[in-house]
Amino acid sequence: MRRLAFLILALPVLAATPAFAQQTPTPVPVTDLLADPTGFSGTITVVGELIGDYGFRNDGSMWTQLNDDSYATAPLLDGGELTGGNVGVAVRIPQTLVEGLDPPGGYRIRGPIVQVTGTWRYHDPDRLGETYVDVGSLQVIEPGRVLSESPHPLALGAGLVLILVALLLRRGRRRRRTAT
Repeated sequence: MRRLAFLILALPVLAATPAFAQQTPTPVPVTDLLADPTGFSGTITVVGELIGDYGFRNDGSMWTQLNDDSYATAPLLDGGELTGGNVGVAVRIPQTLVEGLDPPGGYRIRGPIVQVTGTWRYHDPDRLGETYVDVGSLQVIEPGRVLSESPHPLALGAGLVLILVALLLRRGRRRRRTAT
């Protein structure tokens, strides 16, 4: 009886220890998925920015692109560096998971940064050979936001000088016409 009482009292403590707690899955980089697409099976987790368009389908799903390149974390308009092309993968998300989701990223919009967990489908025969992550859960890590772009001071100054020169030339031309 004492053992049973001890186990009942110890169970909450054991459940709270890291060995028994649910582990957070390690995200798979998109470059790894693309480099060895047949090397992944079962459930995977990918973290990145939702970009492009949200394409809603009649089967109750929404398709879009998930990028995990450097532009997802440091967009150019936020001072990020040019580091090459975009790297992403298609994701198929149930519409029930996307309610209230910020718009996808684009030129002046940083899309939501999300963690998706789902099944990697490489050349899925049920979808005519599509390759994508069939999402089962979605967690928003960072909401989307509008990116601001301020004019470059040198370009702004050059533009103002050109406008001033054009106005002066126009004024000089009018003077010559009235003088003759």
